[in-house]
Amino acid sequence: MTAYDVIVLAGGAAKRLGGADKPAVRVGGRALLDRVLAACSGAGATVVVGGRRPTSRPVTWTREVPEGGGPLAALGAGVRLTAAERVLVLSADLPFLGPATVDALLAAAGEDGRDGALCTDPDGRDQPLVAVYRAEALRRELALVATEHGSLAGLPLRLLTGELDLARVDAGPHAAFDCDTWDDIAAARARIREHGAVLDEWMTSVKNEMGIELDVDTDVLLDLARDAAHGVARPAAPLTTFLVGYAAARASAGAGPEEAAAAVAEAARKATALALRWEAEAEAEAAGAGGAEKTAPPEASGEQAGTP
Repeated sequence: MTAYDVIVLAGGAAKRLGGADKPAVRVGGRALLDRVLAACSGAGATVVVGGRRPTSRPVTWTREVPEGGGPLAALGAGVRLTAAERVLVLSADLPFLGPATVDALLAAAGEDGRDGALCTDPDGRDQPLVAVYRAEALRRELALVATEHGSLAGLPLRLLTGELDLARVDAGPHAAFDCDTWDDIAAARARIREHGAVLDEWMTSVKNEMGIELDVDTDVLLDLARDAAHGVARPAAPLTTFLVGYAAARASAGAGPEEAAAAVAEAARKATALALRWEAEAEAEAAGAGGAEKTAPPEASGEQAGTP
């Protein structure tokens, strides 16, 4: 993974939101700023330019000069607190930005001779606040703009990006979606509740809320919950998945995310096999003395092939 620092721009007056504290507005139960911070958890230094507020992980705070001086002034303040060769620059209102987009930007910015990479939205428009810049080039151009105009306050971003050689990365339909209005907020809140997205959004939110870095196979847990509910009793589903998580935590204590994920899968396999054995016994009882009991394969029931 390429080392990088990140600057998150969390200032501005949010006039189209009626002056609301936009970084603190919640989408899917999490503040917009926290959703952005989750997407760049691999950063070395994390600098947030804006007013101090509680955040989901530690950050370094700074303010642009003058306050409300715009994105170039905010970048000028933020870049002074970074040290990595590449700087990820993000606005604080990107509810659907994910680590995959960050990785794609870092990869594109690593091309020989490039000054960085930025996302383009579905309409082909550049998104300079969803971008990675080579720190040396960023500092150079900010200094040149400040010298030419006397300061960075109130100046448009195109004065910076127009002079840089930047690769373009297709952000897809949602990664560069930003929330400027209450209609945008409503659209974001509606999208995370769509049938195809709600479970992934919920799992991501819970993991971030609890500080868990773990790739969970959701299908495995859902299948386990179904088998426990069907083969034992409905309340067995949540209780069983809780016990699987507890068992996996004990088995993987001190291990990394990959070992922890494997422990979850193994605990789920054992619990599923047990639920299927319960179901088989119930079906055999229902069929009467002459019924043939449905059995799980030897490896699923914990028996060895050939064991009497």
